[in-house]
Amino acid sequence: MNTAPPSGQKTLQLSTPEHALLEPVLAFLGARTPEGWVNAAVNNLPLLIQDHANCEKKAASTAINLMFRYGFFTELQVRLAQLVREEMLHYEQVLSLMKERGQAWQAVPAGRYAAGLRKEIRTHEPAALIDVLIIGAFVEARSCERFAALAPFVDEELSRFYRFLLKSESRHFEDYLQLAIQIAQEHHKPEQEVSERIAHFRQIEADLILSPDSELRFHSGLPGG
Repeated sequence: MNTAPPSGQKTLQLSTPEHALLEPVLAFLGARTPEGWVNAAVNNLPLLIQDHANCEKKAASTAINLMFRYGFFTELQVRLAQLVREEMLHYEQVLSLMKERGQAWQAVPAGRYAAGLRKEIRTHEPAALIDVLIIGAFVEARSCERFAALAPFVDEELSRFYRFLLKSESRHFEDYLQLAIQIAQEHHKPEQEVSERIAHFRQIEADLILSPDSELRFHSGLPGG
């Protein structure tokens, strides 16, 4: 799988601390965002910003649902509570950005990305929880990668916001990943099993990002499917 930046595509000029944050994200993902998606995104920013707001709200909702469903895992409760607070803060910040830009809220249906990942979740426990947490790691990592991919091409206000989110959310994928590993260890699952599931979802996620997609969304694939 090619992990180099798309040919001819500008990359975000990172400070040393920002580079240190993004490096593990890029190492975790199986593919970089294609140039075609970036071109489509920067020409449809209102749609992208609206879907970004939806993603922040959905991320908080997913974490809350996990807290209620798996309330007997103390460490999971603590980590997810922290994540919920941050995701809701970011949701508020995206709404504030929309208001400042004179952008009205509009309904935008979800794309195929999350559904494409979730259909691979196993149906028995703790395998289902481990898979959900691994998916959470990939969603968060992709979000950070896209903040970095977009920042060089958007206006200064939006670029500054994306760089802020890159810094504040870059650890979320590691939180999800560590929880998946911890749950597996508590249930005496072999380390290889988790590694194999990570590799499986890495391929699925990369395919969703690189294949043609009929809808442009924050986590969509190549436009024009």
